[in-house]
Amino acid sequence: MPDAVVIGAGPNGLVAANLLADAAWSVEVLEAQEVPGGAVRSDRGVHPDYVSDLFSAFYPLAAASPVLARLDLAAEGLRWSHAPRVLAHPLLDGRCAVLERRVRDTASGLASFAPGDGDAWQDMYTVWSRVGPDLVQALFTPFPPVRAGLRLAAKLRTTGGIRLARSLTLPVRRLGEEEFAGAGGRLLLAGNALHADLAPEAAGSGGFGWLMSMLGQSHGFPVPVGGSGALTAALVRRLRRRGGVLRCGERVTSVVVRGDRAVGVRTAGGETVSARRAVLADTSATALYRDLVGQDHLPSRLLRDLERFQWDFSTFKVDWALTGPVPWTAQQAAGAGTVHVADGIDGLTRFASQIAMGHVPDAPFALFGQMTTADGSRSPAGTESAWAYTHLPQHIASDAGPDHITGRWDTREQEAMADRIEAQVERFAPGFRTLIRARRILAPTTLQAMDENLHNGAINNGTTALHQQAIFRPTPGTGRPETPVKGLYLASAAAHPGGGVHGAPGANAARAALRAQGLHTLLHRAQRI
Repeated sequence: MPDAVVIGAGPNGLVAANLLADAAWSVEVLEAQEVPGGAVRSDRGVHPDYVSDLFSAFYPLAAASPVLARLDLAAEGLRWSHAPRVLAHPLLDGRCAVLERRVRDTASGLASFAPGDGDAWQDMYTVWSRVGPDLVQALFTPFPPVRAGLRLAAKLRTTGGIRLARSLTLPVRRLGEEEFAGAGGRLLLAGNALHADLAPEAAGSGGFGWLMSMLGQSHGFPVPVGGSGALTAALVRRLRRRGGVLRCGERVTSVVVRGDRAVGVRTAGGETVSARRAVLADTSATALYRDLVGQDHLPSRLLRDLERFQWDFSTFKVDWALTGPVPWTAQQAAGAGTVHVADGIDGLTRFASQIAMGHVPDAPFALFGQMTTADGSRSPAGTESAWAYTHLPQHIASDAGPDHITGRWDTREQEAMADRIEAQVERFAPGFRTLIRARRILAPTTLQAMDENLHNGAINNGTTALHQQAIFRPTPGTGRPETPVKGLYLASAAAHPGGGVHGAPGANAARAALRAQGLHTLLHRAQRI
């Protein structure tokens, strides 16, 4: 009987298992898929000569994460690579907003959009340099973040904290208008906000856009050498070296509860795996409470709150094997690992508004990845392993475009949506389509089939909007990993601090389980060894 059973071998589940193993717990991880990794996997499924990331690809949050830093995955062979430029947002007139590796280079580029905008970026980054490390620490610890929060509060008192707090609650459109006279800085902030499901007019989108922009400036958008699966492989190797057990192809169908306490799980194969001390679930909140635990063991208030749980946008993704580099009209986009493809901020607003109305956007915002540009091992020299994803409504009411897409996602609808994304890229990179050697389409239903946490393609396990963050995540009053069932902990991005590959929800759940057993001090000792 292991001390703990972890449901799911996504990054959060593997981080939780590693920390428990560091504290000398015996751990068994059960993963429904045939391979580990959740949304951190790569393969050669588009073309044998090209490595493609199936889901996530760039990892600024991983680079900044104190959780992953303490795991020392470099000792397990993980290496990171950077594109020459972090991010670019080209415009149809040939101009391009660029997030460079160096602050002064970013500032110089933004100054070409409007006098003073380079200085505004420098000022923004100066504030980040003072408060960013403590802010990240506060974000990646259980809520409320007492120690990191106190350090952050002390620094905010000397850096205009009230004004900064106001800025971070602003819609990103307004934040950009207040900080920058030209389009460049505004584009960087707004495009980064839409990495989540935050429209340019949404409260708090300014804070998220600022966070992602500043992380990109301080840490870049690095990628694992050889594919995103290298990050998962490092976590698995570390776990196994510490005695942890990983079993793939083992779907958990229920959590065993006795006397109001989780004592193990049952699998689809009929096996009961008992847990001496804890069960940790790297699953969606709805799957854990409705499917695995069941209403008989849960407070009625929680069940009612789950009815109001909001998923983030759906996602549609296309992978390509390209015979050459993307022919961007704006040349600066060629060296960027990530490219935002949209008709300026008004295009982003139009895109988000269509989603809010349940319409499939006719001119989709595409988040485009140039993986060989970021890591030369991904495809043969002179070629490009590329992908793009766009957001869609969770529930489609109509199609703003001409293809009558309904959300059935049969072959016709998948091909039509992929063609629409390609047509959008073609506007900014004429000749793009002539380079396509092979492509793979990942519709929302496909993404969910490959990782059940990606509900209809939702990549953040619930909206990033303010009403479902911190003490409201996943439901009001449940901002910590503990659940109403003793010994059961929510260890996924459904818990605070939410989506992104940083390991914090898994780490928070592991620490909560250890704390309940009086072994928190032992964890700290194990991490120092």
